[in-house]
Amino acid sequence: MGILDFLTGEFIDVIHWTDDTRDTMVWRFEREGHAIKYGAKLTVREGQAAVFVHEGQLADVFTPGLYMLETNNMPILTTLNHWDHGFRSPFLSEIYFVNTTRFNDLKWGTKNPIICRDPEFGPVRIRAFGTYSVRVTDPARFLTEIVGTDGEFTMDEISFQIRNIIVQEFSRAIAASGIPVLDMAANTADLGKLVAREIAPTLESYGLTIPELYIENISLPPAVEAALDKRTSMGMAGDLGRFTQYSAAEAMTSAAANPSGGGMAAGIGAGMGMAMGAQMARQGPWGAAPQSGAVPPPPPPVEHVWHLAEGGATAGPFSKAAMGRMASEGRLTRDSLVWTAGQDGWKRAEEVQELAQLFTVLPPPPPGA
Repeated sequence: MGILDFLTGEFIDVIHWTDDTRDTMVWRFEREGHAIKYGAKLTVREGQAAVFVHEGQLADVFTPGLYMLETNNMPILTTLNHWDHGFRSPFLSEIYFVNTTRFNDLKWGTKNPIICRDPEFGPVRIRAFGTYSVRVTDPARFLTEIVGTDGEFTMDEISFQIRNIIVQEFSRAIAASGIPVLDMAANTADLGKLVAREIAPTLESYGLTIPELYIENISLPPAVEAALDKRTSMGMAGDLGRFTQYSAAEAMTSAAANPSGGGMAAGIGAGMGMAMGAQMARQGPWGAAPQSGAVPPPPPPVEHVWHLAEGGATAGPFSKAAMGRMASEGRLTRDSLVWTAGQDGWKRAEEVQELAQLFTVLPPPPPGA
């Protein structure tokens, strides 16, 4: 074996890359002076692609497999330069390994609320968040458009840009969908597919695709959610009366749990308890509603009839109207003895409240009569 053959064997490169970081998208094979020797062995594993850059120009892209870097199997490189210098190649070459597997469980979310028009609630502000996955489908374009000459490019360096693209398209899709807020939870799968389809052209220009995009939650501002919770509570209560009882019970529970309220809290609780008790008493046992919705009117007052003692005999019965006519004719006087059912014995007419009113329009007897 000649010295030249020995040196050639010693300087044959073995170029490969194994990654255990789980977030590296591109890694440059480091060689002093970036001199890749003629006849070097290049190993590209599954889930990888190797981009060969020769003297600043993208020469070729290698898919998974084992390659010998020689001119007979590198036609693109051959058109740039002829490797006829043996193992002492003067050409500056670089090899970038690109991870083509999926990067999963990446987070996205709306930094600020999105304003959209809901057909039921009107203008509302909503927030959303979820996950997505991304992969490199065009290593050459990804290297030229995004990575450049970065020797180690990670997912964190582009995730913020992808999140912005997702949020922009999500805002546009959710505003144009016309889906009510209360029905969005049932349509998150369709919305995710719609957003992924809308952002596909933009990411394709980067050499990327999004195989999956999930919308985990769409939420409303706290004030709107509180109003919805109260509306749900009213629906569970069934009617306004029961909702009033429910609210009073909740208020009493809160007042009892707040020791700093002191006597004021106790007073509020007592007042609410009395009001609640009165409401329950009106509704019947166990808070049940009365059988009939209308309250029956009170019975009419019973009209008294009167008997009159005249000359040792009893006359009557007379109604109050008849007694009034008799008073105007002088037959009934203040001293006339009268009796009605339920009265304790005979009484003078002016001593009976109902009949005393009949004499207010008549002058009293003259003095000495």
